[in-house]
Amino acid sequence: MLHANAALTPRQRLRLARLVVEDGWPVAYAARFFSVSWPIADRWARRYRAEGKAGMADRSSRPHASPGKTSPPITKRIVSLRLRKRWGAVRLAAETGVAPSTAGAVLRRCRISRLSRLERRDQPPVRYERPAPGELLHADVKKLGNIPAGGGWRFLGHQQGKANRTADGGRARSRHRNPLMGHAFVHVVLDDYSRVAYAEICDDETGPTAAGVLRRASAWFAARGVTARRVLTDNGGCYRGRDWAGACTALGITPKRTRPYRPQTNGKAERFNRTMTSEWAFAQLFTSEADRRAAFPGWLHAYNHHRPHTGIGGHPPISRLTNLPGQYT
Repeated sequence: MLHANAALTPRQRLRLARLVVEDGWPVAYAARFFSVSWPIADRWARRYRAEGKAGMADRSSRPHASPGKTSPPITKRIVSLRLRKRWGAVRLAAETGVAPSTAGAVLRRCRISRLSRLERRDQPPVRYERPAPGELLHADVKKLGNIPAGGGWRFLGHQQGKANRTADGGRARSRHRNPLMGHAFVHVVLDDYSRVAYAEICDDETGPTAAGVLRRASAWFAARGVTARRVLTDNGGCYRGRDWAGACTALGITPKRTRPYRPQTNGKAERFNRTMTSEWAFAQLFTSEADRRAAFPGWLHAYNHHRPHTGIGGHPPISRLTNLPGQYT
């Protein structure tokens, strides 16, 4: 790579050197002709005599010796303590007798300045995808605080958001809070293979509500040629009751639950929730909860039919449900 301040390109260096060495030009005349100093012209002429055309390339600017560089024994001790004790630069410096900046430079040079680089992985993460639509559905509930009239704190700030949450502009006690406040519960049912999602905004996350969402989701997928066979959920209360079990039995769906405290097992639903909150729930200023809920069907349609999904090669989820009438509308 050519140096940013280089006066000559390698081709021009070769031309200058050949004029001096092979054609007998004086160095001073060649330097004036190429608008460089005499030492620069002389340097490239000497390198051409010694190395030929190969000598016209840039050389590394690294010094031949670095007397002030941290010695290998100290470097080894810093790295060893970092790996065994997880100490930071200040503690390492106190232990090894060097400056904190020196210890930090050693950690960066050895690429262990971040603790995340020290985490051991016994095996690579296991990623899976069912071979056909309907073989596995992911179900989850995303809880969102309702937006007060006038807007929430994310866009208006905490002071104005708090004022909007109370019926009298922020002066009421907690028992007089705006009756419209509360939570919205977005029930999501997502197909593992296609990533096509069915979702409803409900007022609770009880068993009967979750079971009703599953029935409607199953019918919605069936209308698109997808027969649900299994459904994976976390260990939430709405998925452990009789209503959920009864709905699964009636629909011929086998219920599965993740291992406790392992939300990554239901990662596709968790990732959908993250996308949903960033691209719909908190993507813009909504001045009321009704406005946000009204925008949800349009966003969900765009997610299923138009938004490119990186997990399936940049195609919209609906593209994996082939021969579906109106799938590209």
